Amino acid sequence: MNLSVERVSLELAETFTISRGSTDRTDNVVVRISDGGHEGIGAAAPSTHYGETAATVEAAIERLRPTVEAVDDPFQVERVERELAHELGRNPAARCAVSIALHDLVGRHTDLPLWRYWGLDPDAAPDTSYTVGIGDPETMADRARRAADAGYGTLKVKVGTDDDRARVDAVAEAVPDATLRLDANEAWTPKDAVRNAEWLADYDVEFLEQPVPAADPEGLRYVYEHSPLPVAVDESCVTLPDVPAVADRADVAVLKLMKCGGLVEARRMVHAARAHGLDVMLGCMIETDAAISAGAQLAPLCDYVDLDGSLLLDDDSDPYEGPVRAGGHIDLDDQPGIGLR
Repeated sequence: MNLSVERVSLELAETFTISRGSTDRTDNVVVRISDGGHEGIGAAAPSTHYGETAATVEAAIERLRPTVEAVDDPFQVERVERELAHELGRNPAARCAVSIALHDLVGRHTDLPLWRYWGLDPDAAPDTSYTVGIGDPETMADRARRAADAGYGTLKVKVGTDDDRARVDAVAEAVPDATLRLDANEAWTPKDAVRNAEWLADYDVEFLEQPVPAADPEGLRYVYEHSPLPVAVDESCVTLPDVPAVADRADVAVLKLMKCGGLVEARRMVHAARAHGLDVMLGCMIETDAAISAGAQLAPLCDYVDLDGSLLLDDDSDPYEGPVRAGGHIDLDDQPGIGLR
């Protein structure tokens, strides 16, 4: 097999702000793996929060190149992912790009989309939510209104400011029929999270995502035990061993391909979460469709989906198109592999 790497620069449609900072653009790294006249495509969306950049991804993939190119059977994806994790335990986004490309290659060899190759039900894929980043109340209300007008029925509202209530009030008033989820990205203290959950319950918020720092597991337990709203964990649930660790202090495990390192590991995490009585949400970073599309293939396994990473990009920024549509619907058709066009 042959492997090639390309960095792509992606411009966002609007400045995107969460409690940790803002961004207008991001770099992804696209991986192509060719074998037997077929080519699989995948991508890494590195996050500095997890210690990765586009440069570290490129360097990591170069380290992995000999292992990948030595593979004589692309269908051995579990063995390959195991070897990649052994060689490079960190750099999950880099490993994920290779995982996606290999799975896409398998789909192209078989002329099957991954959802069908795995035996999943395409009609079971939930629609994705759409994220409203932090801004002043009027800006957030306008963004929410535009998203609802575009067909998004569920909005994930970023919080973690000095006046979250004013922002949530504005959004709720602007889109009274939308389902709201709140994501604090670790910004609250446990007591603040519980106090906030009490007034947020008046808005029928679906759940709170990562209300407290991942470094405070007992604080998370406190919120879980006292919050009137369900609690979802993202930064507290990165890899497979984290699933049982959060099972007694959360309701929803948030999985991301770029955190866990690949599609094999993500499927294991889904099943582990089910075994521990957790609901599952599949999330993403800000990603090209060469990465988002892989997550979409897993969507039928999940209760909630937050795969809007490519939908936040400027219309001309992403060179790929996948099954996640504007308005939030995930159209799992017969396009082979991860479903790129």
